[in-house]
Amino acid sequence: MASDISKLRNIGIIAHIDAGKTTVTERMLYLSGEKHRVGRVDHGTTDTDDDPEEQDRGITIFSACVKYSWGDYNINLLDTPGHVDFTAEVERCLRVLDGAVVVFSAREGVEAQSETVWRQADRYEVPRIVFINKMDREGASFDDVFNDIGPRLGGRPVAVEIPVGQGPTHVSDPFRGVIDLVDMKLLQFDPETEGKEVTETSLPDELMDDATFWREQMLEVVYELDEEAMALALEEKEVPREMIVAALRKGCLDRTIQPVFCGSALHGIGVQPLMTGVGNYLPSPLDRPPVTGITPGKEDKPQSRKPDSSEPFCGLVFKILPAKTGDNYWIRVYSGTLQQNSRVLCPNRDKKENVAQIWQIHATKKDRDGQSDSVGAGDICCVIGPRFAITGDTVCDSKSPIELPSIKFAETVLSMAIEPESTADRKKLEETLDMLRRQDPTFRAVENEEIGQTIISGMGELHLEVIQHRLTRDFNLNVKFYKPRVNYRETIGGTADVVGQCNRVVGATQMFARLKTRVMATEDPSAPVVVFDRLPPDCPLPNAVRTAAIEEMRERAGGGGMIAGFPLSGVRFEVYDAEMQDEGSDEVAFRIAAGDAFETGLEKAGPVLLEPIMRVEVTTPEDYMGEIVGDLQQRRAIIASTETRGMMTVITAHAPLKEMFGYSSAIRSLSQGRAGSSMEPYGYQPAPKEDAEGFQFGN
Repeated sequence: MASDISKLRNIGIIAHIDAGKTTVTERMLYLSGEKHRVGRVDHGTTDTDDDPEEQDRGITIFSACVKYSWGDYNINLLDTPGHVDFTAEVERCLRVLDGAVVVFSAREGVEAQSETVWRQADRYEVPRIVFINKMDREGASFDDVFNDIGPRLGGRPVAVEIPVGQGPTHVSDPFRGVIDLVDMKLLQFDPETEGKEVTETSLPDELMDDATFWREQMLEVVYELDEEAMALALEEKEVPREMIVAALRKGCLDRTIQPVFCGSALHGIGVQPLMTGVGNYLPSPLDRPPVTGITPGKEDKPQSRKPDSSEPFCGLVFKILPAKTGDNYWIRVYSGTLQQNSRVLCPNRDKKENVAQIWQIHATKKDRDGQSDSVGAGDICCVIGPRFAITGDTVCDSKSPIELPSIKFAETVLSMAIEPESTADRKKLEETLDMLRRQDPTFRAVENEEIGQTIISGMGELHLEVIQHRLTRDFNLNVKFYKPRVNYRETIGGTADVVGQCNRVVGATQMFARLKTRVMATEDPSAPVVVFDRLPPDCPLPNAVRTAAIEEMRERAGGGGMIAGFPLSGVRFEVYDAEMQDEGSDEVAFRIAAGDAFETGLEKAGPVLLEPIMRVEVTTPEDYMGEIVGDLQQRRAIIASTETRGMMTVITAHAPLKEMFGYSSAIRSLSQGRAGSSMEPYGYQPAPKEDAEGFQFGN
């Protein structure tokens, strides 16, 4: 494992689906010498897409980790999915990475999922560089993509390379190389060696004006970042190469700029400079702030850990892959050294875990030749032995416990009922679903004993389809699948003041309690339910009784709404007065009164059914725009915007998920296969009245 931490890079490749992430990864492995033949996504021969489902569909579904060396640098690279249904894979990877390469297609540009992954990187404060891929494709435009990054993503791109030509070989000025703006050299890549041999020459006169224009833009940024460079410029002296690289690195690490590269990963053009850029501009673990956490059980006592092997050990479990020989726990080591055959503490579960084996990772498996005795600060490894930790949990030295912030994942939006065909399959199904839950933190499975079915939930149609195929193909289960349904929520439409009461005779005791409660809707209908104790200081309720009443109301809030028991959200309860008697006003009485206030308040405030809304982005030729807009409006979509990007029109709409089942097939039919679409959760809004009535009358 990596020894010089300053030369270590933990990076991720993130992008919209089909921008070329896996091809970039594959080309990096080949050029670094880690493999001797370039795999192809369309042939199903890439290292990182090693699952049969990924190979069949030609997309990345599961994040994969590979290691390679380039020059003096040791790289841990995580290839992530681009489809919105698997955005949790991106979330957990960005949580533990130090830097990222954001890939854009030169033809499609900044797309919907590009915005999503960029926001995720912003949330985890991850420095990034940009690679504009597919410069040899029809309709490619470096300028359009470059100019979109600022207004659409809030970034500040700085070109360190520009393309020579763009588009395929049959156009008048095809893509045939890149200009290095730092060294002002023309780089050309030999197709016979798949891009391994690079020819570096001086710039010809016909390219000099364009290169000078872009270099001046780059240097303007360098002058902002480095006062010494500015002073040299004022003296009309040449700024040294090392000073330019150092200034751009500083800006990248501070997340004020994003250096931009370009090329064609499929043909190996421009990937070698990108690999050099990873070392030059992206951070090592030493360049990142120390991780912070809390002392377990003492939230008011924060702690921090530096990426130093002399510090006490701490790490984060960010992925679990079930295996017959013992689950594989992927761990990012933040401080200290993790030793094989040791025991560590998982403070989230208050359990001690065994570290039986430590392995390097290749793709989604442990590297057969990569078993290690220890792993130091800053590195990523696979551990076999733990049993209790789940994704997002901390593992640490039991003598110096620390609990790091966990990983938060989005709520599921789609559910499906399944049931085993036979009793023999039931036990196997339970074990398989439990294994899938450990692997995928956005997958839910809850058994409904009344009807003998299990409700599985996921992030979208494709997510559930992949789960369905895995159950039948990978695990040979005979399972009956029912039609998917959306995950509704419930809220209220107004405000109500109610009095929750308890007037009961139990044995010889008269139970009595009253709670005055105000129920109101919050601004965000998808916000969690909150219950506030607003009882006056002179309220006669004992603390235990008071706590019991508030706890009861919070427990009721977790049990669902009044329409059909869907999760409750966007509701605020305020308990502001109480009445009691000398006898019979105990905890039980006030729990009953709290439950009565809860139900009466929801009923008086007017229950509302909420349905999930998706942000839909459709890219289509102008010829099909009318049919596609008409189809979206029939699906109750609201058109948010339309804009022209090159030869295509981009339609952004907000549509109910219920109406979007099968939309991928529908849009292909409407556009003769020429339009594409992507969806991501946008929020919740009130469902049509007839939907709510259907649930109330049991239809």
